[in-house]
Amino acid sequence: MMSRVAYVNGRYLRHAEAQVHVEDRGYQFSDGVYEVILIKNGKMIDEEQHLERLKKSLSSLEINPPMKRAPMRHVMKELIKRNKFRNGIIYIQITRGVAAREHSFPKYSKPALVMTARRIATKTSDEIEAGVKVITIDDIRWKRCDIKSTSLLPNVLGKQTARRQGAYEAWMVDASGFVTEGTSTNAWIVTTDGKLITAELGSNILSGITRDTFIKIIHELNYKLEERQFSVEEAKNAREAFFTSSTSFLTPVSEIDGVVIGNGRAGSVSMELIKAYDNYMKQAR
Repeated sequence: MMSRVAYVNGRYLRHAEAQVHVEDRGYQFSDGVYEVILIKNGKMIDEEQHLERLKKSLSSLEINPPMKRAPMRHVMKELIKRNKFRNGIIYIQITRGVAAREHSFPKYSKPALVMTARRIATKTSDEIEAGVKVITIDDIRWKRCDIKSTSLLPNVLGKQTARRQGAYEAWMVDASGFVTEGTSTNAWIVTTDGKLITAELGSNILSGITRDTFIKIIHELNYKLEERQFSVEEAKNAREAFFTSSTSFLTPVSEIDGVVIGNGRAGSVSMELIKAYDNYMKQAR
């Protein structure tokens, strides 16, 4: 089996040998941000949008970018080349760097940059059409979910709860009973009259890059879209439900908390959007 290659602070290393310092603030405080970029047929999907969001996340945490955008693109392309795959993901993580452990920002530190790459499995058409089960959980995250921080423990606990209950994803619900988003995805429903609904952006929602792409596709297909809150009850009574992300693309939901959605399989709107997104990815340069 071919050895994977990672990029760590200016060096390309065998994945098994890639290391960070024990006092890296990302390791000790989750003092960092990350991005996940999809690679399809050797091309990076929505690369510019991901790098722009990375810039905003860094700015929010007052972390200086470790390199400019052009050399970062070069590293990403080189990582794809060295890992010899055409379909997968690149994971980018930037932390405040290494410093003696104190909660306040260190006076001097150099931001640390790590990138890894790996293949991801492609779902069959039967698996897509079957859909997946979702549960709902309380949203216990911090109040700046718009920052793509590496601090993901509530998301990890939520995802594990879903898996233990035989579900694929958990949708988080705020104190007012509205769905915010999934543990690693944006949540969507299709109402009985055919409108597509997803939560409006705010500090409690991550501005998903794939979410934004689907909004463009939805407008191109002349569907009606509302960015607004929706309750768990509304979701359970929806015609269709699905979630989106860079790694799950658009994944139809068959059940929410054991309640069958629609006919329990991917609906016609979901399937049309999946086809449109597939065409979108084929046009990537």
